Amino acid sequence: MTLQTVILAAGMGTRLGRALPKSLTTLADGRSIMRQQHDNIRAAFGTDARITTVVGYRAETIIDAFPGADYVHNEQYDETNTSKSLLRALVATGRDGVLWMNGDVVFDPRVLGRAISLIEAEQSFVTVNTSKVSDEEVKYTLDANGFVDELSKTVVGGIGEAVGINYVSRHDKRALIQQLQRVDDQDYFERGLELAIAENGVRVAAMDISDLYAVEVDFAEDLERANEVIA
Repeated sequence: MTLQTVILAAGMGTRLGRALPKSLTTLADGRSIMRQQHDNIRAAFGTDARITTVVGYRAETIIDAFPGADYVHNEQYDETNTSKSLLRALVATGRDGVLWMNGDVVFDPRVLGRAISLIEAEQSFVTVNTSKVSDEEVKYTLDANGFVDELSKTVVGGIGEAVGINYVSRHDKRALIQQLQRVDDQDYFERGLELAIAENGVRVAAMDISDLYAVEVDFAEDLERANEVIA
């Protein structure tokens, strides 16, 4: 299947304390974080899958490493958050649905295989882990019909964590774009999703991958954990 995918990699990643963009961090198996993402996308969706990367900080280093990808630039990477990077990518990718991920997620290749049926059904979703609920992570709740209701770091009574791999269908894309245009520059993209759910009636499924690994690499200890699971 041909699919439009987006990797959000514009940020500086200062918490990890590296000179290069965080997505170029080398893992224990010799690949960069972004390389394993490319490999996972190709394994699930084939060589026809389009990969668009949002770049900002030291953009040239990512472009040189992956010259075959498409690129969208967020020149305000040091003043904006993932909401505005995703907005740029969604506008640049036409009317089709988009699978997107944060550029610092190290994840089991089976995650994307599990997503295929939802993508083929044009069902928007967020990938979640119900095995832990940390205060500093994006949490979620479900409505009476089993779709995502609340989605943010401030959710009270969250039943799991959002992993950072998501899909918006072609039917829901316009609503998400409108809400991302509204949110503050420093908001995460989850705020746009939450508003699209509340105000536009968008139904977002929670795809549970608690049995698989997915690690967002923010700190050195996250990188250690990622290296342990891919070993």
